[in-house]
Amino acid sequence: MQQDPNYGNEGESRLRRIRVGGEGNTGDETRGGSEYGSFGTSDQGPATDGSSLSARDERTWSMLSHLSVLLSLITGIGGPIAALVIWLVYKDRSDRVAFHAMQSLWYQVAWIVILGVGWTITALLSLVVIGLLLVPVMLLATFVPIVHQCYAAYKVNQGTDYRYPFVADMVDRNHRFG
Repeated sequence: MQQDPNYGNEGESRLRRIRVGGEGNTGDETRGGSEYGSFGTSDQGPATDGSSLSARDERTWSMLSHLSVLLSLITGIGGPIAALVIWLVYKDRSDRVAFHAMQSLWYQVAWIVILGVGWTITALLSLVVIGLLLVPVMLLATFVPIVHQCYAAYKVNQGTDYRYPFVADMVDRNHRFG
């Protein structure tokens, strides 16, 4: 994904200047009327979207909202709680941080539900031998959201916004940013 040279122009909704993420995307496609893409490149001074945070601080807090999934390894439910706290603190200070925190929160909640159902089915089917075959699949599935969110944190730290499939569009529709 390329850095947007027009990032920071007045008159546009702050969050609409971010381009659609995804592999092989030229950045010209839009989804749902929103454009999603890159952070400003300057690490000094306030961010170009009118927030009170510097671009570096926005990247840091956005990255931490994605890395909050690692707390779930230790505490079980700490990841979504940390993402919620970041959203509550920054929802009025930075649309970008709020967007990433909300994405992270909903992504983690979705995976908690998916994994809860999957492990329950695996446990019930383990009474029959076929359930034992699902254990390796579920172990692998448990690490998918962790790896995916670490990748999102890496992309955000590099200055490119990351959009989770399905979740980002839901966040766009249900939460007002900008």
